[in-house]
Amino acid sequence: MKIVLFGYGKMGKEVEKIALERGHEVILKIEEDEEYDISEADVAIDFSVPKAAFNNITSCFKKNIPVISGTTGWLEDYEKAITICKKNNGSFIYASNFSIGVNLFFELNKKLSRIMNSKNNYSPSIEEIHHTKKLDAPSGTAITIAEQTIKNSSKKDWCLHTSLTKVDKEIIPISSKRIKDIPGTHIVAYESEIDSIEIKHTAHNRKGFAHGAIIAAEWLINKNGVYTMKDVLNLE
Repeated sequence: MKIVLFGYGKMGKEVEKIALERGHEVILKIEEDEEYDISEADVAIDFSVPKAAFNNITSCFKKNIPVISGTTGWLEDYEKAITICKKNNGSFIYASNFSIGVNLFFELNKKLSRIMNSKNNYSPSIEEIHHTKKLDAPSGTAITIAEQTIKNSSKKDWCLHTSLTKVDKEIIPISSKRIKDIPGTHIVAYESEIDSIEIKHTAHNRKGFAHGAIIAAEWLINKNGVYTMKDVLNLE
């Protein structure tokens, strides 16, 4: 594949490394606000910044280039992007986290949230820990976990929780911590007065995120439509 990278920070560099290891070519690395010609690309992989993501993604749809996007913090424009994708018969996969392990973790959380829904004495909470350069809080992965849990429970919403936050019983609290050199840790806990049940995913480095993005790009080539990592990993 000939790959265009939107964003060439730590994730972009890791994606490039994995792509080259798998025999692909990175033909263009685009930083924010640069002029670019992407017409020769087979696929675009977007790990840019929230304010650039929508334009990056939709410019590809208009040129019939499949897009893999792992940028979080831009989802207020997601439905508009999907409309443009479908209008141009494009191809798109967005994921808050492309790690194969995290996507398996999502499936575990769905199952656990369904089981725990009937146990009214357990209250769910989410904790995420990332490096200090992460721009958004809570993480997109934590939001995905919260939305999954809400769908499978009686909870109504989630909130970013701090020591000053008073949390309603119908709300799932998400705590966000920023610690130097932490690639990403997510914990879902169900707690009662008697005990606690937790599931946890810890990323040891960024390789898993990059590897999953390349796997998704390879899968998306020659397809049309909007897909998820569940499709890529055949988790239905």
